[in-house]
Amino acid sequence: MDIDMSSVPWGVWGVLAALVGYLIGSVNPAALVSRALGVDLQSVGSGNPGATNVGRALGPRWAVLVGFLDILKGFLPAVAFGVLVSQTAGQVAGLAAVVGHITSPYLRGRGGKGVATTLGAILGVQPLLAIPVLIAFGIGVAIWHRVGIGAVVGALTLMAAGVVGWALGWTDVTDMWFAILLGLLVLGRHAGNIRRALSGS
Repeated sequence: MDIDMSSVPWGVWGVLAALVGYLIGSVNPAALVSRALGVDLQSVGSGNPGATNVGRALGPRWAVLVGFLDILKGFLPAVAFGVLVSQTAGQVAGLAAVVGHITSPYLRGRGGKGVATTLGAILGVQPLLAIPVLIAFGIGVAIWHRVGIGAVVGALTLMAAGVVGWALGWTDVTDMWFAILLGLLVLGRHAGNIRRALSGS
């Protein structure tokens, strides 16, 4: 029997999008790969279960793989709900995936910094916002030689791009709030980097 998706209340889709996004985002490729290879990421570098720390512990090829998987887990729920239900449902799924990544219940509430998963969510909902973010991230890394600082610059640019895009009519108001909330999540996870940068350490 075919399901008339339009007959399902939006609130149901919203809850389903949040749940699916969160559960997919909670799966941590960095932890799974490092555990399979017998490496404890908590004892390496920053101790963070993310692609950057995997690069320190296992090398760049594994970091690229983990980064790709982190992007994918933000992209898939966002684009699936965006196409099948609505753009707003895709935004909810993408946001939930990022929240799941940084607060994974499989890692007892720990998680990565959310940068790659945020990129995936953006690509799944509003790819135009990814262009200035990637440029700003690259400039930040080139100047400060720190991925964390590049992520902060990228997050600030994402928030600004969301506001400017809405003001100029390129995107709608939900895209603006989507960008702002994603940026705030990334900034929150990089609070330590921001404090160290401001203190000159």
